[in-house]
Amino acid sequence: MSLNKYISDVKEINHNEQVVYNYLSNFENLSTYLNSGLIDTITEKIPQIKITDFSSDKDSCKFNITGLGVAEIKIVNREPFKTIKVESSGQLPLSFTFWIQLLPVDNFTTKMRLTLHAEMSMMIKMMADSKLEEGINKLADTLSNLPYK
Repeated sequence: MSLNKYISDVKEINHNEQVVYNYLSNFENLSTYLNSGLIDTITEKIPQIKITDFSSDKDSCKFNITGLGVAEIKIVNREPFKTIKVESSGQLPLSFTFWIQLLPVDNFTTKMRLTLHAEMSMMIKMMADSKLEEGINKLADTLSNLPYK
């Protein structure tokens, strides 16, 4: 197993850091968004990945990825308005730690960057490395365009 690091491009969100932090630090908000059609969109774009049985509470979410098993993601640390740290558990063939970093630009704009540390076997790395590099930026794009309230 080796540890690999992936960092997204910096994205700007047209909300202040408190609004962004409060939304992203509660997985129940993510559940509402995912269940409103995002899971179906992911499945259409990447037919090899089928996500089912998605459930969440404020601190964690759990879902099944067909062919891989049950994944669980938990928020393990919150630093208000700056950082949200997430870790994986479950039956996936890799483990990861993920940070959402927020930096205020002004009263109405926040910069966001995602950092992923993934521990995986060399075989998984060969299959997933380029997809993770691309995926971290797609996830950053998605998070920057969420309907923050």
